[in-house]
Amino acid sequence: MPVLRSRARRGRAAAKQQQQPSPNPIEVEEAIATRTRRRRAAAAAANNKNNNKQQLHQRGVDENVVLLETEKKDNLGLEEGGGGAEKEGVGEKQMDDHDSAGRSNDKVHAGEDEESTPPLPEKVQVGGSPLYRIERKLGKGGFGQVYVGRRVSALSKNERTTGPGAVEVALKFEHGSSKGCNYGPPHEWQVYNTLGGSHGVPRVHYKGRQGEYYIMVMDMLGPSLWDVWNNNSHTMSVEMVACIAIEAISILEKMHSRGYVHGDVKPENFLLGPPGTPDEKRLFLVDLGLATRWRDSGTGMHVEYDQRPDVFRGTVRYASVHAHLGRTGSRRDDLESLAYQLVFLLRGRLPWQGYQGENKGFLVCKKKMVTSSETLCCFCPPPFRQFVELVVNLRFDEEPNYAKYISLFDGIICPNLDIRPINTEGAQKLIGHKRARLAMEEEEDDGQPKKKVRLGMPATQWISVYNARRPMKQRYHYNVADTKLSQHIEKGNEDGLFISSVASSQNLWALIMDAGTGFISQVYEISPFFLHKEWIMEQWEKNYYISAIAGAINGNSLVIMSKGTPYIQQSYKVSDSFPCKWINKKWREGFYVTAMGTAGSRWGVVMSRGGAGFSDQVVELDFLYPSEGIHRRWNYGYRITATAATLDQAAFVLSIPRRTPTDEMQETLRTSAFPSSHVKEKWAKNLYVASICYGRTVS
Repeated sequence: MPVLRSRARRGRAAAKQQQQPSPNPIEVEEAIATRTRRRRAAAAAANNKNNNKQQLHQRGVDENVVLLETEKKDNLGLEEGGGGAEKEGVGEKQMDDHDSAGRSNDKVHAGEDEESTPPLPEKVQVGGSPLYRIERKLGKGGFGQVYVGRRVSALSKNERTTGPGAVEVALKFEHGSSKGCNYGPPHEWQVYNTLGGSHGVPRVHYKGRQGEYYIMVMDMLGPSLWDVWNNNSHTMSVEMVACIAIEAISILEKMHSRGYVHGDVKPENFLLGPPGTPDEKRLFLVDLGLATRWRDSGTGMHVEYDQRPDVFRGTVRYASVHAHLGRTGSRRDDLESLAYQLVFLLRGRLPWQGYQGENKGFLVCKKKMVTSSETLCCFCPPPFRQFVELVVNLRFDEEPNYAKYISLFDGIICPNLDIRPINTEGAQKLIGHKRARLAMEEEEDDGQPKKKVRLGMPATQWISVYNARRPMKQRYHYNVADTKLSQHIEKGNEDGLFISSVASSQNLWALIMDAGTGFISQVYEISPFFLHKEWIMEQWEKNYYISAIAGAINGNSLVIMSKGTPYIQQSYKVSDSFPCKWINKKWREGFYVTAMGTAGSRWGVVMSRGGAGFSDQVVELDFLYPSEGIHRRWNYGYRITATAATLDQAAFVLSIPRRTPTDEMQETLRTSAFPSSHVKEKWAKNLYVASICYGRTVS
């Protein structure tokens, strides 16, 4: 079934200040090509055509520069479908005298390197605390180290095990050069100032700086849930894990109510109270170094959505899919991580364990996306599967129903609170306060099922994007073989049409040609390389610029280069993974993404400078179809300006145009077959194909 997306609306996003520093030299061992229109650059490139790579590299981006690594062989094992011949299709929208003139506006975080930091002091006294002697090491957090501190100053007759006067405390050390400090007291201090002593969060009694270290003095706690699981032959009873679920949800609810998300929920960060004390069955959540605000402290509003695919925070095994994809952290992420933790403690293993190598995060995220709740929670009682389904389908800013989650597990454990393996008194208070609300919401849930945000069957489909435009002539061709390509392009050129978008499916090409490109001339090449640098450089010297690219799963590529573009400089990169860091680097230099394509599992991204017509640009990258992200970007005034997809991922570049279009309407469509009939329906509404690709979505 095709999926229709609502129109884009002009939002409140402000254009960011353009930064155009002098170009940096292009890095060696990157598959990158760069071209500038300057006459001096073209002349220098022609005169030095036979120079070696090092000489070209030293000239930077003021000349035609290409540096290519020895490329790996393309992955040819990803082809899908049967081998039968496909019927070629063509469609055309002619100018109609009766058409209207237009439409009205209808973790990754690194711990300290112990070898590179100074030795810890033997004794500690900060912020008016007693004097402590450092003893055994307890562990290592995201940015610091934790040791036992024993009080050496005068002891009272009634020695205490907790509180400011305790004999033993936990000392957390963080070096001043740590990323968590950022040239000042650790970020974690600020979080503890807000959360310390609240339900499930240990108190910080003293803090201060001694030498080169920032030090926190905290209550000593007992073993972590990881320790308990590890020391019990890697098993936990259903009742134990259900009690952990109940109390952990209540702790997170309290933390979230204070405006923070933890950001690194895992068994190692949940600790029991000290053994032999009244708190030995209480659960505590520690290591707040990655905690961030989900609610703006000034306005009280939810923080705005964003995605930076090159940024990861958390622990790979338990991180939410949204954390893997670099999306702004919100309450749903803590709960998804908790769901994975519960399944791990109960089953002893998660389906994505065992991946190694540089692309571990990619593989783990992909596996999380394709693992159904039924598969993940097989051999688990039903409440675990229900909890997973509820939390992975939360929207970015949706308020979780903590009381409902707790009630799922409350029914499978002993009703006598005194004999439960974990103290769940805090959770019982939460349920008591919100039981009336829970009953009301359950009645509402019976009326209409909630739309799922993420769960669905992965699919490979055509993704087409449509923009509202003044009536114009547009034509499409699909299932075009290499040998038939030239006749379609020549016929289109004769009719005043130029290629605006290209794509590939089953090693056959799809073309979109229209009269609204503004180009005056076009050349193209089908090449067994992705992308053919020598041919591209030759065309650059003739003032042609890349305007569209596509690749086939056999590694071939189709490159369209045009005259009449507003660009003065252009660069492209070919990469085995989506090149987020390179795109960020080019954004800082004033470039914008103007074309994308894929060949097999490889990505090709083209960025241009000098008239792309955008004031800001973002990327939405997902293993399925990022419906929520696209809709949020639309609300902020962004429009999709480039698309590409592999059999694993789909990427959308969204931009804010410098000039507001007369009609900002934009729609997307996902179809199993080329959307020929749908395109004609869109033409009748003056909606024209702006971009098209074939690859990973969700049905």
